[in-house]
Amino acid sequence: MKIADLQRQKEGSARMDIPDLQEQVEEMVHWLAVHGADPEGGVTRHLYTASWTEAQQALERKMKEWGLETYYDEVGNLYGRLASSHSEAGAIVTGSHVDTVKCGGKYDGAFGIVAGLLALRYLKETYGPPVRNIEVVSLCEEEGSRFPLTFWGSTNVTGIAPWDRISQIQDAEGVPFTEAMIEAGFGLGRYRNPRREDILSFIELHIEQGAVLERDGTPIGIVEQIVGQKRYTIECTGEANHAGTTPMDLRKDALRGSSQMIVAIMESADRAGAPLVATVGNLKVEPNVSNVIPNKATFTLDIRHPQGDALDAFCEEAIEACYTIAQERGLHIMVNKHLDARPVEMDASLLRRIERICRHQDVPYKLMPSGAGHDAQIMAPRYPTSLIFVPSRRGISHSPEEYTSKEDLAAGVQVLIQLLYELGYAKETE
Repeated sequence: MKIADLQRQKEGSARMDIPDLQEQVEEMVHWLAVHGADPEGGVTRHLYTASWTEAQQALERKMKEWGLETYYDEVGNLYGRLASSHSEAGAIVTGSHVDTVKCGGKYDGAFGIVAGLLALRYLKETYGPPVRNIEVVSLCEEEGSRFPLTFWGSTNVTGIAPWDRISQIQDAEGVPFTEAMIEAGFGLGRYRNPRREDILSFIELHIEQGAVLERDGTPIGIVEQIVGQKRYTIECTGEANHAGTTPMDLRKDALRGSSQMIVAIMESADRAGAPLVATVGNLKVEPNVSNVIPNKATFTLDIRHPQGDALDAFCEEAIEACYTIAQERGLHIMVNKHLDARPVEMDASLLRRIERICRHQDVPYKLMPSGAGHDAQIMAPRYPTSLIFVPSRRGISHSPEEYTSKEDLAAGVQVLIQLLYELGYAKETE
């Protein structure tokens, strides 16, 4: 062990001198993006698909190559462990999700995984075995892109996964959730129970997916709170009929009713103002023919707010407006709420520690909320949790245009290394 380096680490000094870190982290991000590269652009790694399996197996090989102990749990979360010399020590866990949206970016989720890998390699080579186990996790799923189910990886880790629902869930191609999981080699009792009782802290390093840090010229965001969000699928059913022979007052037009609902919700969101946001991101019409009155229209609704009471009140008003419009237009409506995530506070002690690290490393930082959901919000009610952001160019995410500079990526890894050192190697923590 390098005594001078160790002393500087204890004092929380300037950034560690890691040769070529910027190039290393950029290279690792590009390397992982190859696994799941989509011919249409970007990266597509949906849960339990071939591209998802390819990425997890590539990460497993990299973990082993860098001297980490690897293991899967029963749902496909992958861990690489830098083992403590004390067999009963708890674990400091860092990482993020490996799945993506369709044609997503190469940084969302993936950066947190490769940053954890680079951090553990540096700590292992520089300081040897830690006092507490330090692990990097590639969580199997967060996005909800293939199945109408989000945070499958982290909800299993925390023991709140909705196993009673998965037998009724299928993807857009009609593949049942359980069939896909078994086809990928999980859900068969071969691996560890995913629930963790030994996690001492969870740290997620992530791109911001917004433009605040870039606008402010700040390389690090320390998240204080993750907003609450609710997601709905609203299905309106009317009556298909001839576009030329059906008078306007006799129509049961599902698309017109849905459009009225959407406009009502958006205007209400405008009146509510920041920090509330509401989004309709998907609209399907049946039979989707130019000269037939639509008999069915289905749309999604995503509503977010950092205050739980305000979120509840707005959503109740929005759904009530949908029912009222449906009744006025003679439509039948079905509302399916498939996400109800409460606002979550990050751990205050970890927040203060990260602030101190940034000050000593002379890295500007900003305390901020997260408007996007992250695995950290699932972990936080159970384990001390922190969420650290690096900037996103123009705030673009879930797109092949997603980009973060190698300088900002490296700044995030530097902060992560110091935090993991303090949590994993110090004989006592705050």
